[in-house]
Amino acid sequence: MNHVVIIPGNGAGDVMAANWYGWAKRKIETIENCKCDLRNMPDPIVARESIWIPFMRNDMECGENTIIIGHSSGAEAAMRFAEQYQVKGIILVSACVTDLGDDNERASGYYSRPWLWEKIKENTEWRVQFGSTDDPFIPWSEQKQVANGLQSELHQFDDKGHFMSTSFPKLIQVVKEKLQ
Repeated sequence: MNHVVIIPGNGAGDVMAANWYGWAKRKIETIENCKCDLRNMPDPIVARESIWIPFMRNDMECGENTIIIGHSSGAEAAMRFAEQYQVKGIILVSACVTDLGDDNERASGYYSRPWLWEKIKENTEWRVQFGSTDDPFIPWSEQKQVANGLQSELHQFDDKGHFMSTSFPKLIQVVKEKLQ
C-alpha cells in the first residue's frame, strides 16, 4: 500500500477545508493501492519542528515508503524530516530556506541551523518542487535555493501565488507519475 501524507502550512482551522488539501486527499485516495493521511496538526499556528517531526513519525507513521507532500511550513517540515529519516520522496510546495524576518516563523525552529541538502538527498529517492514567481510570501530566490540545494524536479509557475487554490491537478499528476 502506498502511503502519502499531506503536511499543511501553518494556520488555524480544519485542514480538510483549507486550500487544496482535502481535495488532494480525496483524489489521491482514488489512486489504486494508495492511502493518504491529512490531519489537523498539533501546534498549528507556530508549527514547531519539535512537535511536528515527532507527530509525523509517530502519529502519521511517515517512513521509508512514504511520500510527503508539504506546503509552506509543511514543506520545511518535510525537508527537516528527510534530514533524519528515509522516505520514498518529498513534494514541496512554496518552500523556503529562511524565516524571512518573521518572528512566528523563527519560533518554529526550522530555520535555526543550516539545511543538510546532502542528507535530504540521501534519504529520498526523489524530490519534486512546486514554486511560483508571484508568491506573495516566499521570494523566488528562496524557492530557487531549495531547488538548487536539493536538485529537485522544479515545476515553476508565474501565476499560482502561494498555491492556495481549492484544487491542484498538477500535484495529482506528479503523485501518479511517482507511484508508477
